[in-house]
Amino acid sequence: MKFASYLNSAGEPAFGVIEGERIREIASARARDLATFLSLPEDERQAVLEVGRAKEGVGLSSVSLLPVIPHPGKVICLGLNYTEHAKEGGFEVPSHPALFLRARSSLIAHGEPIIRPKVSEKLDYEAELAVVIGKRCRHVSKEAALDYVGGYTVFNDGSVRDYQRLTPQWTAGKNFDGTGALGPYLVTPDELPPGASGLRIESRLNGRVMQSSSTSDMIFDVGTTIEFLSAIMTLEPGDVIATGTPPGVGHARKPPVWMKDGDVCEIEVEGICILRNPIVDEVAGPKVLHQ
Repeated sequence: MKFASYLNSAGEPAFGVIEGERIREIASARARDLATFLSLPEDERQAVLEVGRAKEGVGLSSVSLLPVIPHPGKVICLGLNYTEHAKEGGFEVPSHPALFLRARSSLIAHGEPIIRPKVSEKLDYEAELAVVIGKRCRHVSKEAALDYVGGYTVFNDGSVRDYQRLTPQWTAGKNFDGTGALGPYLVTPDELPPGASGLRIESRLNGRVMQSSSTSDMIFDVGTTIEFLSAIMTLEPGDVIATGTPPGVGHARKPPVWMKDGDVCEIEVEGICILRNPIVDEVAGPKVLHQ
């Protein structure tokens, strides 16, 4: 199944199941958002779905989409999770997942503009598979980890590279407002190979292919990642795990390629969806300072 979060006809946040070119709202008292829906037992999910599927639905193109998980409790990101990407950035291949966190204020939906901040011209794209947790878990083995996945979506980990490199921690460059696009759809695990492995992952800037790889090339697969994270923290329904980007990012190119006002960036993961966003400048103003 495929789901999206959006604003309904009353202008209220809702979510629904996608069938063809229509979306049927399934928000209810038992499941007010998609994260809550994913956490329900199977029989309750089916009951909620049956009610939603009895509705007429609306054209998918007529709704305003939200980030597919509008308010994740945590957005946990992996860096350097493809060998060639680590090398192109001048890093050693990690022995354990390299982690950083994203703030919710950095997230935007499919179709919303990615904001190039006024303090930097070095805005980069990163195509990523994102995992959405469906059930609360702690200390989960790799073998059991996929049972806790609610679905998969697509993420563009827009990165402001000069700010990212100011300190050993990457938080600054990864949390500018309006730089992390998430969605547009969540696809349930039964529609994909186990762990979403073997899927083509690609970024395109103005139609030009910039990254093209496979999720099977990840150093730490989904099961290994969940095992590692759940040893550290409790994972909750609706938590998002961005699994890292393959080689071909803009900063590693010669000359570098930065996203700029008027560009359009597309991220596609096979079998899930295409995430498309225009790029706009925050405001006119002086550029800084960290070249």
